[in-house]
Amino acid sequence: MLFLYFGGFFVIRCHLARLMGERKLKIVDVARETGLNRNTVTLLYKETAQRIDLEAIDKLCELFECEVSDLLERTQQNPTK
Repeated sequence: MLFLYFGGFFVIRCHLARLMGERKLKIVDVARETGLNRNTVTLLYKETAQRIDLEAIDKLCELFECEVSDLLERTQQNPTK
């Protein structure tokens, strides 16, 4: 699984794909329901986004009726040698 790199030895994981899968939603469905650009949703789905607007986080949390911590998770990454 890909990660959103935030720097250092920590990563921000986005659980949008899991949330969408649980509700059987497609990227186009999420874009339509939230008003977000399809490219924005795609980048979050694939965990390749470099940054996320607070408005996007808010709209996704509203759609999935979840907290930010259900959508995003900060975890420690093991350094590779």
